[in-house]
Order: sequence, then structure tokens, then C-alpha cells
Amino acid sequence: MSELLAPAGNPEALDAAIGEGADAVYLGLKSFNARLRSSNFAWNQFEGAVNSLHKMGKKIYVTVNTVCEESETERLYRFLNYLNKVRPDGLIVQDFGVIRMCQEFAPDLELHASTQMNVSSAAAANLLCKQGLKRVVVARELGLEEIRNIKANTNAEIEMFVHGALCVSESGLCLFSSYLGGKSANRGMCTQACRRLYNAEIPGSVSSGYYFSPCDLQLIDHIPELMEAGVDSFKIEGRMKSAEYVGAVTAAYRFVMDHYKEDRKGVIAEGKRILSTDFARSKTDYWYGFKNIDEGVSSAGEKILNPKQAGGTGIYLGKLAVTRESTDSERKISEAGRPEPKTEEERRANFIQMAVIKGGSYDPDAGDSIRLHKKDDTGRASHKVRVITTDEKGNRWIDIPLGFSQGDSVYLLQTKSMSKRYKRVLPVDLTPYRKQPGPERLPVLDLTPLSKNELNWFPEGIYVQVSTVADAHVVQALHPVRYILELNADTEYDLLNKDTAEKPVLPFSKKMVIISLDPFVPSGKEAELRQTLDTLIEKGYTTFIANNLAHLAMLRGKKANVIAGQYLYTFNRWAVSFLENQNVMAVETPVENSERNLEKTFESASERSRVLLSVFAYPALFRLRFKLPSAYDFTYFSDKEQMTFKVNSTSDGSFVMPEYPFSLVDKMVSLKNRGWTHQLIDFSRTKVTRSDIKNLMTLMNTHQPVQGGSRFNWKDGFYDPEKIEAYQQSAARREQEEKSGNRRPLKNSSRRPSKKNKRK
Repeated sequence: MSELLAPAGNPEALDAAIGEGADAVYLGLKSFNARLRSSNFAWNQFEGAVNSLHKMGKKIYVTVNTVCEESETERLYRFLNYLNKVRPDGLIVQDFGVIRMCQEFAPDLELHASTQMNVSSAAAANLLCKQGLKRVVVARELGLEEIRNIKANTNAEIEMFVHGALCVSESGLCLFSSYLGGKSANRGMCTQACRRLYNAEIPGSVSSGYYFSPCDLQLIDHIPELMEAGVDSFKIEGRMKSAEYVGAVTAAYRFVMDHYKEDRKGVIAEGKRILSTDFARSKTDYWYGFKNIDEGVSSAGEKILNPKQAGGTGIYLGKLAVTRESTDSERKISEAGRPEPKTEEERRANFIQMAVIKGGSYDPDAGDSIRLHKKDDTGRASHKVRVITTDEKGNRWIDIPLGFSQGDSVYLLQTKSMSKRYKRVLPVDLTPYRKQPGPERLPVLDLTPLSKNELNWFPEGIYVQVSTVADAHVVQALHPVRYILELNADTEYDLLNKDTAEKPVLPFSKKMVIISLDPFVPSGKEAELRQTLDTLIEKGYTTFIANNLAHLAMLRGKKANVIAGQYLYTFNRWAVSFLENQNVMAVETPVENSERNLEKTFESASERSRVLLSVFAYPALFRLRFKLPSAYDFTYFSDKEQMTFKVNSTSDGSFVMPEYPFSLVDKMVSLKNRGWTHQLIDFSRTKVTRSDIKNLMTLMNTHQPVQGGSRFNWKDGFYDPEKIEAYQQSAARREQEEKSGNRRPLKNSSRRPSKKNKRK
């Protein structure tokens, strides 16, 4: 019997999930999880939940599904030790470093591979199974036959999402939010760039739309086939959703799972009726119903994208006609029954204002959940209405969060009538639950030293990556030590069909060529890729960049040299150590990495000699498995900040890239002097001209930055919510101390320097 796995973003959602028959729940704590913006659980709540659920015969899984920087590894170690003591039923993980650390220090913890790990084939699932993982959460952009194929060819348990929000980008490969401001999806800080309103440059005009905002997934029609295929766990997305949402969706899937054999058609119809209270975005079954992979690539975009659908969700209620400050009595009503805020962010979230909504056909009541959407698309917020007042003119005022104003749109997410009271799961008394992460010190990890000539196939110098054979000819002027050729539909045809003794495809030796493999390896293409790799090796291509665990599995035992690509994320030494155990000693750094973290991860010159460092690239911010719909008749589009991006739709899928490159070309000499002796110039998915190469060489020789270029996260690193929170708390304390007159000024903080100490 398949497991029904529901989200528990807070204790109320936990009650709803269990109350409606979930077999298991998944939740996050205050760090290392991919929904840092949800409320998550405190230590004692989590320990109490584990205890209660185990008594009920239910399971509980913890999300530890973000990548971890080197400076965070000791805190991660303490966190894993804590989890090892509390003993949830499994950890959902993304970072290879977490796997490696658990192998070393907590081998009894059950590990599940997060969908962020981009497992989409049996090859990847089997590699993880051999590393001790029990379950894989497969990528969402897979069809029924692909799921069947994975299940039939692996011993790992298969978990899959069946309902809820979708990512438009292939699982675990989105860099857009990170590019916009360091809020990485791989760090649980996604700002949902896909949901934004964009202006597209179409022939003759500019058109606005939510071009990359996907519909929500709903696979309730396919539950019978998926159960018969042997899927072990059906997962509902929604750790940031309300308890009412969690309860309704759990109830619908529970009903279908339990009763579909009695009357498949009627039971599914009843399940859909239960789901009719889900006022989220329009629904799609995404990659289901296609005859083959090619049809999916051509048509999935039409099923998942709707440019007219606002990034917000729910039934349209109208716009804010007028707003005003809340009164003291209104604030007291709003705060009644709420837990005392523990952070500045929670305190500000409790602030309200009042508003009148006009233009819709339904007036929300107290207890209804609504979603507000700013008219300029700069922000959205979900809110439960608590206060309703009517003035002498008959205007009906409701409470809304601060920051919204006249003209902003309002949507209905849930009505109070849908709410149920569920039996409480958490113990009433949490005082017995006192476990917390301790002060343990993480043992030092030394990377494996390189033996003599171990990486003689990985020489120092400039590496240049391109996506076409024609571009490989153009970039010869850069005199790279190696050419990296992306394996795609075009280059695969050239390499497999045109490489003859009479007319070689490339103007240089095959030993000068590295083949870069696509990070998405769907089950439907797995057998074909195996054959392609075997043929390339037979033809004399010996070096490959692996960007998916499936690549490591396919290349194992072959006469091939392997570099771990940027999508096999190595943000810490423990992740590097995991790859060492797969016999991979050279790595390409993730393009969203920072200088500071890179230097902490690879401290010595010998360690840095193993790293291929990106110094120029047009990073793929979205990677879509499908072609864009025919109506998407544009190449360039821009956001509200006037940042421009480029979209490229091909038979290999679609890619969104920035208009201007990420670039460190002005720092190449200093980087080399600090040990970064392998430097990558990446023209992937970009048409290269001779003038481009000439201009780039000029900038390299004169140590000048690229005009309009981006540093990505190189300088500032990832956005750190904990540092921001600490800063806000410190600022609040200073403000309070100043108001009370107790704050002492810092030494010389308000004085001019004396003449004696004044700087010349």
C-alpha cells in the first residue's frame, strides 16, 4: 500500500494532515530546509511531534534539503547529532555533504534524496541506494511510463509529488532567485521569480504576462495507475499552505487511495469534489498523457503555462478601494489568540491595517484566508481575516497586512466554512522535551591528497565551453588548454554521425575535448544516453563533465576521466568528499558560489588545483524540460527593475539567461596567483562571434570588467536571513535603549577626532 505523505508547516497543519488520514508528515525546523519562510517547528514541538506520531503508528520526516556552506558545517553537524537523538523516521536531504556526514557520524539515520537532488532516472536512484539512501523523491517533470521504469529498475523506494505548486525549472536547477539577490532556491530562500509579471519584446510592441508562472500539479486522476506501478509514497506539496488546505487535499487523496478499486470513475469524481475547495491556481497533470518524450517536449508548455494567470492564487475578490490605519481595538481583536511573537519578523507580521475591497462578488468573512497581490507585482502575502467592521456609510472594512495599498488585488484562498477542528497531535505539556543541538565540535576533514600525475589530463589554463561545433571553431583564438563541448541534440548528431577519418568534426585532437553532459537525465532518455556515452568513448572522447548522479553511474568502470560539474553542488568539503568516494577528484564550482565560501572549502593550492572556476558565463537561470508555447514569440523580456533576460527554446528544452554575463575576467590574473589555475569561460547556449572573442581578449589583457556584467554571488555571497534577523534584533535593542536613556554611546562615536589623532 502506498504511503500518503502530507506537509506540516505548522502544528495546525500537522493536526489537519493526521486528522484526514495521512500516513506520514514532513516538516522543517528552523534551518537547513527549503521552506525557510514557513513558520516551521521549535525544538520541543518537533520532539513532542515525533513522540506523539510514533505512538499513533505514523511517520515523520524532516527536511534537511538545502545546500550548506563550509562555514555552516559545524552547525550542521550539531543539528544532525540532535536529529540522531530525537530519531525521526527519515531525513530528506539535498547536499552530498549531509549524506557524507551522516555516513560518518549518524549511519542509523534513514536518508531520502530530495527532489532538489534532481533524481530522474534509475541510474541516479541506484547510485544513491548503494550509498545507503532508502528513498528518492523523483523529479516532478516525469511521466507515468518514466516513473514505472524507475520503479522497475531500482531497489530504492520511490516518492513523488502528486499535488501542489510546481517549479517551472527542472528540479534543483533553478538559479533565478539566487541571481536576483542571493536568495537561492538551493538554500530555501526562493523568491519565486517564475511567478512575476514580465514585459516581453514581441514584434512591433511590448506585451506583459506571467510568462513562467506554472499551474499547480494535480494527479488525482492518475493515482490508481501510480499505485499499481508500485510508487511507495505520494507527496502533497504545501508546507507554506494553511491547515484547511492541507486537510482538504489530504482527505481527497486518502479517499481515492482507499476506494478506487470499488468504483474508479466515481471515486475519482468524489476526490475532485473534495479538491474543489482548493482555490489555488488552475490545475495540470503536466507530463501525463503524451505518446512519447518528443510530444511532451513540444506540448507540455501549453499544459503548464498560462501567461494571463496572475502569480497569486485563489478566486478573485476585487481590489483594495481604500485603506486606513487600524484602531487599538481592531489590533487587539487581531492579536487575540495568537502566540507571542519571538522575532522582529514575527512581530511585524502581526501589524495590520484596514481596507475596503471593491469589484468582486464575495465579501470575505472572519476566518477566511485571502491572498494580496501588489499591483506592480513587487510583493504578495497570504492572510487570515480576523477583524470585520462596518462604518456609518456602510463600508465593510477587513484587516490586511501592512504594505498594501489602493489598487492591489485580493484573492480568496479558503473560506471559514471549510475549516475543521482536528484532534491535537502535539502534547499539551512540552516541558519534558528538552533536547536541542549541543556544542559538539566537528572533526576536521582533510580532502584526499592527489597522487602524482593523477590529474595530468586536467592541465592548468583556460577552458572554453560552447554549445555548437561552429562555436568551437570561433573560440580557438582564446588558445584554451581544453575545449568543452556541450552534449545536445545538435552536437550529438555531429559527434556520432560526422566524425570520419576524411573529415573530422573538430579542428583539434579529441584529447583536447571535454564533453559536458546535461544536468537533467530523464528516465525516458536514460538508455539512449548510455549508448551515446559508450559510442563517444569508443570514438576516443575520454573526458566528461558529469552534472547528474546518473552520469557518475553510467561512466563508472569506463575508460573515462570525470569532472563533477557545477550542478553536482560542492558548497562544502564534505560534499567534495562524497564525490571523492565516487572516484571523482576534479570539480567545477557552482556558478552561484561566493569567493569567500570557495576559499574556505578549498584552502590550499593543491586543493585549488582540482577546481575548474567559472570566470565568465551566461548562467541558465531557468532550465525547462519543454519548448515554450508558440504564442511566446519573443527572445528578450524584462522585469519591473528593467533587468533584461533572454530565452532560448530548443528541442532540448528551454533556457532563460541574463542579457549580460557573469564575469570575473578582470580578476583572472589575481585569481590565478591565489591558486585558481583552472579557469572556465563558458559560452553555452550563446552564439559566439569573432568580435565577441576579440572584445573579451581585450578585457582579459587590460584587466577590465565586462560592461553591464554581473558578479552574481561572488562578492556578497548568499542572502543570510539569520544575519538579517540578528541585525534587526540588535537595531531594535539599540532603539529601545536610546528611548529609555540607558544606552551608552560608543567611544568617540559622536565626537570629532582630536587634533592629536586626526588622520593626515
